[in-house]
Amino acid sequence: MLDITKKDRLTALLKSELVPALGCTEPIAIAFTAAKAREMLDEDVARVIVRCSSNIIKNAKSVYVPRTNGLKGIAAAALIGIYGGDASLGLEVLSSVTDEAIQKVDQILSSGVCEVVQLESQNNLDIIVELEGDNGHTSSARVTGEHTNLTLLAKDGQVIFNKDMTVLSVDEPAVSLHDISFDDLLEYAQTVDLSEVEHIISRQIDYNTKISAEGLEKDYGINAGSTALNLLGDNVDGRAVALPAAGSDARMGGSELPVIINSGSGNQGLTASLPIVEYAKSLGTSKDTLFRALVLSNLVAIYQRSKIGRLSAYCGVVNAAAGAAAGLTFMRNGDEQQIGYAVEYVLGTLSGMICDGAKASCASKIASSVQCALMGSKLSLSDHHFLSGDGIIKSSTGETIESVAKLGREGMQETDKLILKIMLG
Repeated sequence: MLDITKKDRLTALLKSELVPALGCTEPIAIAFTAAKAREMLDEDVARVIVRCSSNIIKNAKSVYVPRTNGLKGIAAAALIGIYGGDASLGLEVLSSVTDEAIQKVDQILSSGVCEVVQLESQNNLDIIVELEGDNGHTSSARVTGEHTNLTLLAKDGQVIFNKDMTVLSVDEPAVSLHDISFDDLLEYAQTVDLSEVEHIISRQIDYNTKISAEGLEKDYGINAGSTALNLLGDNVDGRAVALPAAGSDARMGGSELPVIINSGSGNQGLTASLPIVEYAKSLGTSKDTLFRALVLSNLVAIYQRSKIGRLSAYCGVVNAAAGAAAGLTFMRNGDEQQIGYAVEYVLGTLSGMICDGAKASCASKIASSVQCALMGSKLSLSDHHFLSGDGIIKSSTGETIESVAKLGREGMQETDKLILKIMLG
């Protein structure tokens, strides 16, 4: 039986992980870091150096920065954070950007005032922003491990704040999951007092539904969402695939609407939630069952990602789709074994999909992954499933997740380096 300590930790995990973010989280993390550095400099900025780990470069170089009228890239993210960001808003740091700030960034972006440097770091998520003022004063800020996890603040070479990074595991979120099992996640979803998580899940439904609708209505990216709907038809399966893809179209394309993230990713948040929401509408599912299915989906996604790390060559949408498969199967009265089969189907089919940065094709990866989740759920409910020993499939869902995590964490390290080399020419 799940003890109270584990229950409290899983509730805290949902509260810390399912939070709003405006735009793709990597450029937003850069903007946040830059805004923190700017807070300490009491003069005009003359020079900016942005040092980013390779995975940050990969995920920020090609994506639109929100509230910038269509600017892309790392320098744009840093400069809008400096001139228009409010770090107190966390991942919504750009919510209050003014037209004046946008014009300023647009004017100086090509001036060379901002230099981007690759940072050699043991952490896949690592950002340092260094500022020099007109009168020679300096300031710097560092974010490591998580998108708003400040680890260093300095002014004129003097350290103001320094977090001991030895206590931070790059493979786990802030709330430890070291002794949590896959079975614990299912028991929590079945038994949690929904009043403790209702506001979290309601906000996820609200935010992610709104940005999805915008993605369907407007011309963003490659229009993967609206194209999927036309291709698959306006039915429950077509909408379950199209809606999260449309949300990704919008956020990758510079939408100014926030999204509720999962594991530091808006695309994972969309994938883990919207297929279940759409199926619940079609099935007439009760609110309580819908919420429990979403709790399960989100936790299964976070659980897997915690074992791989925030940023990797392994596409996190696969983890979120496995979560969605679990939630869909749960919502349709699947038993514990069938829920495990659905997760294993997604992992056995899609593991190996690479992350080559945040950009328009993320929406297409979501569409493909959700189709796989739907297939896995339907097969598992008919007791059709992969067998232990089929490739990376093990004798239990938990063991399969561990195997896939090892693939993503260790096996794809060289792949990650090669992807960045290819992207940077």
